[in-house]
Amino acid sequence: MYLKMRKFAATIVLLGLAFTAFSQVVSLNANEIKNLKKQIKNNPETGKLYADFAKNASNCLAEQPNPVDTIRTEGLLKGNPKKERTRQALADMNKMFALALQYRLSGDQKYLHKCVEFLEAWAKINRPNGDPIDDTNLDKAVEAYDLIKADIEPAAKSTIEKWLSETAWTEINSKRMKAGRGTAINNWNAHRLKVVGEIGYVLNNADFITWTIENLKSHININLYPDGTSLDFKERDAMHYHIYDLEPMLKLAIIIDRAKGTNFYTYESPKGSSIRKSVNWLMPYVKGEQQHEEYVHTKVKFDRDRAKNNEAGFAPGTMFKPDLALPVLRLAVYFDQSLLSVLQSVNGKEQSWQGVLDQLQRSSTKIQNK
Repeated sequence: MYLKMRKFAATIVLLGLAFTAFSQVVSLNANEIKNLKKQIKNNPETGKLYADFAKNASNCLAEQPNPVDTIRTEGLLKGNPKKERTRQALADMNKMFALALQYRLSGDQKYLHKCVEFLEAWAKINRPNGDPIDDTNLDKAVEAYDLIKADIEPAAKSTIEKWLSETAWTEINSKRMKAGRGTAINNWNAHRLKVVGEIGYVLNNADFITWTIENLKSHININLYPDGTSLDFKERDAMHYHIYDLEPMLKLAIIIDRAKGTNFYTYESPKGSSIRKSVNWLMPYVKGEQQHEEYVHTKVKFDRDRAKNNEAGFAPGTMFKPDLALPVLRLAVYFDQSLLSVLQSVNGKEQSWQGVLDQLQRSSTKIQNK
């Protein structure tokens, strides 16, 4: 770890006073929470969505944490006992987030205490293994901590932050990102960058943030192509993996933008590639103007194994379905409002609770950037 720290030293010195502490850029900030309360009160549709959310959060008070010592999803086929155990444990992620957000909306300490109970349970039992496809599942835990970190007792705060920090360092030092390995430049790296970046901004860790930004630039240059295609699409012959690669990059780009950093949506690499070009390349397939048969020429054995395991969507020749692009559309509209009509055409115009939260972040950032 100390070797990695020294590698950052020169950059950190150059940053100097440019680094500032971030309050909440991963989750909703105080002003966005305030606006959400007003919307719940004044907008009947939002009020109805909130009632369902609040009921779910209340139900979480009776739940017990179900952490797993090691998250295991990557490389395992559906039905694998380790993958099933992880699936059950990961239900805790949404529970943590619901408890944290309800605490911020209601001010009721019981939601705070229960959320801390969940976070501490995971922090004490879960040990990172440096696999970003596993660690990417921690998003909601990180967002939950971001929402309540100012109100947590020092002992619990120390335990949780140690866990998150260890997760980030394990990713940075992972054998899976060594030069020459495919997992250092494909979708694995996109998820790795997102994991380290969101933890960096939540913990106000300049080392993590600097490492993430430097490596995001190189990832865009290596992984994305000027014509909008991606390394993952070329290797897997599947829109599924083009999307799976873009999703973490978009999430990270939003966090950086909210922290008033570089706009990595429009940022172009030295060879002319960008996240925006790769999102736009996807749009004709989302709109139904072009069609694509998935996995016909995949170079990855695991894709063929999943097809043999009869996992839905992985059979060679399966037609790409536009709704698979919803994760990318939901995030990309933050930067490009013209994509809202595409999002609505695929997802429908009916508002969801997550849609309300996304809109709050978009509106808030637009006002700040005026």
